[in-house]
Amino acid sequence: MATFLYKLGRLAFRRRHYVALVWVALLALAGVGAASASTPTSSSFSIPGTEAQKAFDLLEQRFPGGSADGATARVVFKAPANEKMTDAGHKAEVRAIVDELSGSSDQVSSVTDPYTAKAVSKDGSTAYVSVSYKVASMELTDETRTALEETGADARAQGLAVEIGGDALQAAPETGATEIIGVAIAAVVLVITFGSLIAAGLPLLTALIGVGVGISTITALANVLDLGSTTSTLAMMIGLAVGIDYALFIVSRYRAELAEGRAREEAAGRAVGTAGSAVVFAGLTVVIALVGLAVVNIPMLSKMGFAAAGTVVIAVLIALTLIPALLGFAGARVHGRKDRKALESDAEGHHHHAGRKPNLGTRWARFVLRRPVAVLITAVVGLGAIAIPATSLELGLPDDGSQPVSTTQRKAYDLLSDGFGPGFNGPLMVVVDGRADDNAKATATEVADTVKKMDGVAVVTPSTLNKAGDTATITVIPEDRPSSVGTENLVHSIRATGGEIAADNGAEVLVTGATAMNIDFSQKMNDALLPYLALVVGLAFLLLMLVFRSVLVPLKAALGFLLSVVAALGAVVAVFQWGWLGGLLGVEQTGPVMSMMPIFMVGVVFGLAMDYEVFLVTRMREAYVHGERPGEAIVTGFRHGARVVSAAAVIMIAVFAGFIGSSESMIKMIGFGLAIAVFFDAFVVRMAIVPAVLALLGKKAWWLPRWLDRALPNVDVEGEALRKRLGDTEGSDGGPGPERELVVV
Repeated sequence: MATFLYKLGRLAFRRRHYVALVWVALLALAGVGAASASTPTSSSFSIPGTEAQKAFDLLEQRFPGGSADGATARVVFKAPANEKMTDAGHKAEVRAIVDELSGSSDQVSSVTDPYTAKAVSKDGSTAYVSVSYKVASMELTDETRTALEETGADARAQGLAVEIGGDALQAAPETGATEIIGVAIAAVVLVITFGSLIAAGLPLLTALIGVGVGISTITALANVLDLGSTTSTLAMMIGLAVGIDYALFIVSRYRAELAEGRAREEAAGRAVGTAGSAVVFAGLTVVIALVGLAVVNIPMLSKMGFAAAGTVVIAVLIALTLIPALLGFAGARVHGRKDRKALESDAEGHHHHAGRKPNLGTRWARFVLRRPVAVLITAVVGLGAIAIPATSLELGLPDDGSQPVSTTQRKAYDLLSDGFGPGFNGPLMVVVDGRADDNAKATATEVADTVKKMDGVAVVTPSTLNKAGDTATITVIPEDRPSSVGTENLVHSIRATGGEIAADNGAEVLVTGATAMNIDFSQKMNDALLPYLALVVGLAFLLLMLVFRSVLVPLKAALGFLLSVVAALGAVVAVFQWGWLGGLLGVEQTGPVMSMMPIFMVGVVFGLAMDYEVFLVTRMREAYVHGERPGEAIVTGFRHGARVVSAAAVIMIAVFAGFIGSSESMIKMIGFGLAIAVFFDAFVVRMAIVPAVLALLGKKAWWLPRWLDRALPNVDVEGEALRKRLGDTEGSDGGPGPERELVVV
């Protein structure tokens, strides 16, 4: 592989005008496609194979025109102190609003009158109007949303509090200025790392081009593939992080080759041939982790994974082609003034390398080698302590109750909780399918009577039959909030009771609604976690075995990753579930951790963590293969790789942390979780645990059974075949040749 990439790097350098033109054309093409694409017609959320989804599909069949998948809104009214919503003036105002909403748009399916629908609280202080739409929230026109938002302006003038909840006002999440700050921090880190604005600008420029191509393509295909707004946000998050990192490694390797006195084209070829090999394998581990999300069998999650994987592939291709092309344009300016003077001095024969002080990476590696047990115990115990909150992990999906307190959705949620009880924000819908025995009405009555007697039930409405009379729906209002354990237990109890009734008379009883859907989603994520973990870690283990020609090194990499992910989950629980440092991070409402968070962190962080493993340990492996003792190989790996890997980790942390400023709680949680996981993995696991374990293992770390060594193909990540092809054996002065310094960053 190294030989092929060497040729590719030289070709891209030599034909840089054509390469740059191709990428600019791709960016323009994707941009035109995104600009001309129609707005996505829907952002459907389905969970195949669950009871809630089965009931949802049944409702669409048996209640045609009922808009089971349509947007909904609740307009909540609160009377001033010492007044009631049943007062004549307030009643007239609310009914006028009902009439106004009914005729506000052709997209409105139905609007309920709170006085006939018994939607007034017992104390008379609160009432709500339910609005159903014929289309999903993403299909609502601006005129329809505006009509809903302007609802109640006159009522507010009379002293009524009017707030609107539901998904009808759902909009694309805002990420805010912190995302830009993340990129700015990345730029500062690059300038410090390279000491050159040109060298620092290349990774940023290419990452932005890659993200531009990826996001524009996603936008262009959003309508065709039914991609939600979160899809592009995740792709941007991952694309920026890996795009900057991969380019950083290639540029750093190129500068090292120039420092060895090689011609620019030759240096570009060798940089892509060596560091590029590591980029390919690192990118492959990220792609495996993201594409593996498809095993969960939730379409939305699969699309997010595939879209993000696509941006990673683009980042790898750009690192291998556009970076060497732009290096051709950069010339000597890829080095800062200080480095250029040093290179000129070396060219004149004034070598100062011998007198250089050991860098921080070298000093740290030697410290770990002196005290491997102490470093290992400190790191493991520290991460273990941070992981303790993960034992209290509660999973759920965000609802209006997790919105910022300043939003109308959150205010409507709180008004409903105060007036009707927390359960009104998450009603359950029981669907009775009596088509088989033509007994829907009788079964529905039996179910309703049974459910009324259950613990945790606040209200059970009378059943509603469809026109055919073979299907009935019953609305059940829990006593507790939608994301509570009590509500989850109630759903399981209703399903168990429904199963018993169905066994007696043949009718099928199903529970659905947003709350039941969230419970099923969380359960499906839990069930998929272990198979997903086995698939991703298993494939990556085999991949790393190919790269490192070892059994223990990939095993250590996988175990270290699991430790960092569990610690990161502990930090997420502490912040978003317990509220620690919540004010600092803008977490206004604590609650269950998003149910996809564990599996999502496993997928994304595993791929990213393996980047550092490949970049750092490949250099150690190369030094060991060329005769260095295990301890010396560790120091060599840190001398060449620690600075760049640290810079890459800080950049990735900055990019992820930038998304903490998002208004969407899901994006905020993902940004924090990924940032803290990368911090733990890069600076605790890779920089402390990895060298400590390798120091304790010694030569055993690189052990591979002979039969397995013969069976595994040689992918030549170290560039051994490339060296032989180029004849790097002895220098012209009889001393060590270029082979000594031809390293993977």
